[in-house]
Amino acid sequence: MSGSVYLRDERAHLITENECMTDKPFTRRLCSCCSYATVRKRLPILNWLPQYSLQWLKLDLIAGLTVGLTVVPQALAYAEVAGLPVQYGLYSSFMGCFVYCVLGTSKDITLGPTAIMSLLCASYIDHDPIYAVLLTFLCGIIQCVIGILHLGFLLDFISFPVLKGFICAAAITIGFGQVKNILGLHNIPQQFVLQVYYTFLRIHETRVGDVTLGLICIVILLCLKFMKGHMKSTEPNTSFLVKSCCTIIWFFATARNAVVVLSAAVVAFVFTDHNLDVFTLTGKTAKGLPPFRPPFFSEKTENETLSFKDITEDLGAGLAVIPLMGLLESISIAKAFGSENDYRIDTNQEILAIGLTNVLGSFVSSYPVTGSFGRTAVNSQTGSCTPAGGLVTGSVVLLSLAYLMPLFYYIPKAALASVIICAVLPMFDYTIFKKLWKVKKMDMLPFLLTFIMCFWEIQYGIVAGVILSSFILLYRVSRPQIQISGEGVVVLKLQSELNFPAMQYFSDKLYKEALKASPPRSAIVDFHRVNYIDYTVVKEMEDLLRQFKDKKLSLVFTRLSKEVLSVFLAANLKGFTCSHSVEAALQSLTGTETLR
Repeated sequence: MSGSVYLRDERAHLITENECMTDKPFTRRLCSCCSYATVRKRLPILNWLPQYSLQWLKLDLIAGLTVGLTVVPQALAYAEVAGLPVQYGLYSSFMGCFVYCVLGTSKDITLGPTAIMSLLCASYIDHDPIYAVLLTFLCGIIQCVIGILHLGFLLDFISFPVLKGFICAAAITIGFGQVKNILGLHNIPQQFVLQVYYTFLRIHETRVGDVTLGLICIVILLCLKFMKGHMKSTEPNTSFLVKSCCTIIWFFATARNAVVVLSAAVVAFVFTDHNLDVFTLTGKTAKGLPPFRPPFFSEKTENETLSFKDITEDLGAGLAVIPLMGLLESISIAKAFGSENDYRIDTNQEILAIGLTNVLGSFVSSYPVTGSFGRTAVNSQTGSCTPAGGLVTGSVVLLSLAYLMPLFYYIPKAALASVIICAVLPMFDYTIFKKLWKVKKMDMLPFLLTFIMCFWEIQYGIVAGVILSSFILLYRVSRPQIQISGEGVVVLKLQSELNFPAMQYFSDKLYKEALKASPPRSAIVDFHRVNYIDYTVVKEMEDLLRQFKDKKLSLVFTRLSKEVLSVFLAANLKGFTCSHSVEAALQSLTGTETLR
């Protein structure tokens, strides 16, 4: 509703010539950096706060409260995925709400723990909170550097098939990883293949109470989701009773995770109070808010002290994979909802917001966070107008930490597992196999490689997919499309850019069609679609010009852009000839050949 007005005020105070009259470049840059327009760009809250209204406040309160009731049970569950005590899920859920309110450019997105980020972290932190918090700090620093240096283009090297392969594999890995909690099994390894093996090996140890509760929770969650998806908007003349019933149903369906988890906790409490050990419970959790302190840069164990260098070596590829995947996930979500609600985001500002969230989050024992698709969808659907709804969501999390932690003892792990399974089910897009095969079969290769390798190790799957995608891209760059025509004079029309990887292929084509032909013939190269050439291209063209000259033939370049022409002229190539059109070059060469 309000997406059309959010961030639409383009009026900004710009420094004029009268305010900053100087010829010194450094002073001009300083004035520009200190201008109100720059401050507004770096603090997007200044764009919407002056326009804030009571109507926006009402909608943001509803959206923030609804998301808060969604994030609390999900945070507890995702901490389980990350291999951390459940309170770390809540520690990771409130800092992003406050930071993003000031720095974010999307009215919908919510930052916090997600299934994918939790799974990635589990691969590197080995159930160690100190590793998790330090990883958060380092990821935040890396993301801030990427944002400040405008290196967001690095995300473009992760293609959609690679991303989709990772998400589909992650959905299966996360979902199956919770089967042990549904069945009430213990001591199941983290690695996926071993997890599958030992789950079936110990399936006879299944606890009836856990599996019964888990299946009931899954059925209730799916039913509530189905009800919400099929609710129709009420007509204006609908009775108050009907409207009230629809509102109640909508609220319970939207906050279904909280409803199921709380209900399961009540059931577990009743059984425990009667000394019946029926369910596997979350157990004792730390009380109260986390202390505000910097992350530990070393760790003392029973046998040794791990230095900062030792920890970073253990984290290894995670210091590259987790920051990039966090940015990719969050920015993709922000762009999707910005397009849906008619506003645009600032990518580099989003990167800074996520980076600063992780840096500050590490001071409150957070593990790495990113944008959540599910909670962002809830935020958007409940009518959020600005990021101010995050203040309400963050407050709900803080209140839960302050007053409800003792109650989390009774939350059954099967209930949290059902929340995770229902959250990741939609992530697996089975139609992508058919779409890729139909649209572009070549893209099936990086998708399948990523998908399969992620079951071994998540990071290996992503890296393998990116490398294969890069090889495919380089192959296409090194084999430019060339349209060949002409009889007496061969005409080669380049249909794409000409860079150093493609130069050998182009040179071989030209040599085969002109110099090696019987008889050899002159050639025209049409550069109409080429806007950039490098030194390798220039040197190879110099060699080709010499070979044509030795055979007393001509090589003419046509329709050169200003940039390409300036490079050729700067190189001062002997025998370099150009023409404004292919037809003019043909006439010139035909006349020359006739004279000969």
